Amino acid sequence: MDWLEVDSEDCSIRRALEAVGEKWTLLILRDAANGVRRFDDFHRHVGLSQAVLADRLRKLVASGILRTTPYREPGSRTRHEYRMTRKGWDLWPVLVALMQWGDAYAAGPDGPPLRLRHRDCGAPVRAAVVCCAEETPVEPSRVHVEFGRAAPAGPAAPARPAVREPASPGA
Repeated sequence: MDWLEVDSEDCSIRRALEAVGEKWTLLILRDAANGVRRFDDFHRHVGLSQAVLADRLRKLVASGILRTTPYREPGSRTRHEYRMTRKGWDLWPVLVALMQWGDAYAAGPDGPPLRLRHRDCGAPVRAAVVCCAEETPVEPSRVHVEFGRAAPAGPAAPARPAVREPASPGA
């Protein structure tokens, strides 16, 4: 089966983007991963309108990425904090990968504004695609795609590289 034969509507990346593929949503998740919990703090720090923030938070809760926890300040009504769920924390490597990409290709003239370091040893941390058996980083040219059960039925085809290597000189 060729990649172009795969139904692009039935795609995990497409479905993930439906849940988190909007700029404000990713910035809300960035802040939630860094300890922001309350609506007013998200509003102040992310800098979007209250209506858009309320809509994005509602969608993140409905999709199980954030959960609400009630709290009440003395003399005020009950409100909700927003906390990452396991499903939300599973997006943390995606946020780190986006940060790495931004640091490499979109940083300001003074370089990256933040650095992530391992709390125990102080070494930098990064997101990577890792072989589950060897626990070592894998380059795109060393990965192949296997079509799952949801792929359209057709004759079996050998797995193809996810990223095609450049043609050799003279080929």
